[in-house]
Amino acid sequence: MENIGALALLLAFCLAVYSVAGSLLGKYRRNAFLAVSAERAVYSVWFLVTIAAGLLVYSLLVGDFRMAYVASHSNKSMSAWYKYAAWWGGQEGSLLLWAWLLSTYAAIVTFQNRRKFRDMMPYVNSVLMTTEAFFLFLVTFQFSPFQVLAVGKGITDVGDGQGLNPLLQYWTMVIHPPILYLGYVGFVVPFAFAFASLVTRQPGDGWIHTTRRWAIVTWLFQSTGILLGAGWAYAVLGWGGYWGWDPVENASLLPWITATAFLHSVMMQEKKGMMKVWNMVLVSATFFLCIFGTFLTRSGIVNSVHAFAQSPIGAYFVGFLAIGIAITVWLILARLDYLKSEAPMESVVSRESSFMFNNLILLASCFAILWGTLFPVISEKLTGEKISVDAPFFNRVNIPIALFLMFLTGVGPLIAWRRSSVESLKRAFLWPTVAGVALMVALAFFGVYEHPYALISFGLCLFVTTSILIEFWKGASAIRGKTGMSMLPAMVELTHRNTRRYGGYIVHLAVVLMFIGFTGQAFNQNKTVEVAKGDTFKIGHYDLTVVGQKEGENENFLWSRLTLDVKSNGRDLGILEPEKRFYKTSRQPTSEVAIRRRLNEDLYLNFAGPSTDNKQSVLQAYIFPLVSWIWIGWWVLFIGTIVCLIPSKIRLQYARTQVVGIAKKNVPVTK
Repeated sequence: MENIGALALLLAFCLAVYSVAGSLLGKYRRNAFLAVSAERAVYSVWFLVTIAAGLLVYSLLVGDFRMAYVASHSNKSMSAWYKYAAWWGGQEGSLLLWAWLLSTYAAIVTFQNRRKFRDMMPYVNSVLMTTEAFFLFLVTFQFSPFQVLAVGKGITDVGDGQGLNPLLQYWTMVIHPPILYLGYVGFVVPFAFAFASLVTRQPGDGWIHTTRRWAIVTWLFQSTGILLGAGWAYAVLGWGGYWGWDPVENASLLPWITATAFLHSVMMQEKKGMMKVWNMVLVSATFFLCIFGTFLTRSGIVNSVHAFAQSPIGAYFVGFLAIGIAITVWLILARLDYLKSEAPMESVVSRESSFMFNNLILLASCFAILWGTLFPVISEKLTGEKISVDAPFFNRVNIPIALFLMFLTGVGPLIAWRRSSVESLKRAFLWPTVAGVALMVALAFFGVYEHPYALISFGLCLFVTTSILIEFWKGASAIRGKTGMSMLPAMVELTHRNTRRYGGYIVHLAVVLMFIGFTGQAFNQNKTVEVAKGDTFKIGHYDLTVVGQKEGENENFLWSRLTLDVKSNGRDLGILEPEKRFYKTSRQPTSEVAIRRRLNEDLYLNFAGPSTDNKQSVLQAYIFPLVSWIWIGWWVLFIGTIVCLIPSKIRLQYARTQVVGIAKKNVPVTK
């Protein structure tokens, strides 16, 4: 079985290399047969990588402990779900997952465009298959998941394995990595089309139209993967946080930031013919930051609970990044004449300028996070001493940036295209500003002024919410006046007429809800106590009493569980049972926290283990206000993104015309 898997990967690598060569040579020689055969090779690559992935998963499920990967990441006592998740639980398997997802994306793209973009597709295919060949090279020649265990001259079955890392034996880890990878890998497709459009000097914005849905879907996957990771950290690691500015967390956030900037600025190119260089830079940066994040996770150059062990893989990624970035920068510089804007920025006070400011602020945040992530590595290389950059640095830099972005989120819908008059600004900003300021004054009266950033954040959240609701209200009122519909159906009709615009507003509302959850962190409470059965302690308005402790074991781990009775102001709120586990094969302890989730706050208990004298138990108690709004925000974000993907009922096309000496005008054409 292991020989078949290794052979499938070797053949897939050879076909990926052939596909790149055949695409470029077929294009150069205008040999359609060669170009088509290169595209057919893409399907073969997918088929072979699927065979290899299927064999690895089968080996994990049945427990083939002759294979080193299976012995290192699975064991007999694990459930089938976690055996399946062991596919991406280690270095070799996760690289194979990367290669399989990319081959799947490449096959879909090739099939969808088999009769379209014939001038660009050889270059699109070359980018996709070059990236595929790179990952197949790693899993074929350097980090094969099909290596077997050998003692002397024979292959040996060790009988049982070490099992998956206990921290990964949680339900979100069954879906978090593949969803995050779907985002990482998916950003290769928009980059491939952008690269091909540069090479071929494609007229118009065809590459944007064909990749817009790809970019939105992969952005949704990336957003979902990041939030699932945050939920995992919150529920599993035991410290109560969902984001610690860990290097690998940062690596997942960086391409999300540039992709968000790209999705905003790409509208400027579609509607105004502007920001073409921006879009090329942003889509390229997103792709290379995805590769960089993969490198950071696997090279071992940073310390992280999310990262794999030290590995020589980093040199291969550095080489791939250096060559890819050099070629892309050269190509963009060589095509600057092709990337000229078709219209000037007419006013600083315009929606165009708000998009520009949005991009600048997002890139400033991206640079600050990248610098803070790499600074310890750079300082160690230059001085021999690793200077750590902790969460306070990232918070100090990014909180003001995030607040300004929130302000722009509310400003964007209120400002007109091209330029806005003073009177129109007064009318647009009056009620959102009044609402935001009134809330800040009320909260300051109740003592929130002690947390100025929190005060500003709550005010901006209401400012943005009001501006979005006004946009829906104005549009729905106009439809209601013409059709006689009631308000709710009119809002649905309004959204259906322009799904990208109003779906985007729903996504902005989701960001507001998440900001409410983020802001609640300013009011966290925590207490660490040593308790025995019958002891009572207080945190906030909660009274907690230890009513019992149980111990037991199953074939996978030993467990010890505390039972606590929870009351608030004399009212019984039920029981919470935090648990401590000790996994037998890996010899690692983990915590199973107990959380009482409510919209206003979470009560969070972590059983840290026995006290030093073994007579009591150490319990960490936390109160996390508003944190549930982060997870609610994701559901709203999901709905808003799906709305953006639905075709609009009325499609608006913007015909750009040019008159000598006069800036181009955008004329909406109803179709």
